[in-house]
Amino acid sequence: MSKPTTERIPFEPNNRNKKAKEPKKAPVAPAAKATVKPAITNNSKIKSSNSLGIPDEVNRRIVRRAALFCGIPTGLGLTTFIVSYFLVSKHIVDLPTSAVVLLSMLFLGIGVLGLSYGAISASWDEGRIGSWWGGEEFKKNFGHLTEAWKSQQQLVKASQQSKNK
Repeated sequence: MSKPTTERIPFEPNNRNKKAKEPKKAPVAPAAKATVKPAITNNSKIKSSNSLGIPDEVNRRIVRRAALFCGIPTGLGLTTFIVSYFLVSKHIVDLPTSAVVLLSMLFLGIGVLGLSYGAISASWDEGRIGSWWGGEEFKKNFGHLTEAWKSQQQLVKASQQSKNK
């Protein structure tokens, strides 16, 4: 069994299993609440320094790559129906229905794989864009995922063993 590494996922929270506790605020009189309203503009973003989510830059990169690697094959899968209808209705080619279904299923399946590949192949480091195809990023991020799965399995086994004792 390999030794677990201490390298963290770039946006992994420090306290993975602990919920962040917010300090309780003193109750405010209803009259004071009505008179004090913070000025919030549409362009302002409230961001805490210890945010537990994925950074916006990384999130945009993941969505952009997933849309590209999923959108093109899915579009081709849907276009297959339109093109095949045109070819059959104009009597240009006599296509079997099963061929159209299999081809569209192939493209739609590639779209599903592209969605996953787009998310995993994006660079998860905030300041680093990564390569266009994302091969190196895929290897690195898939390694992070497999380590997380293994550590989760170890936690489950340990909790099951403690329940059995």
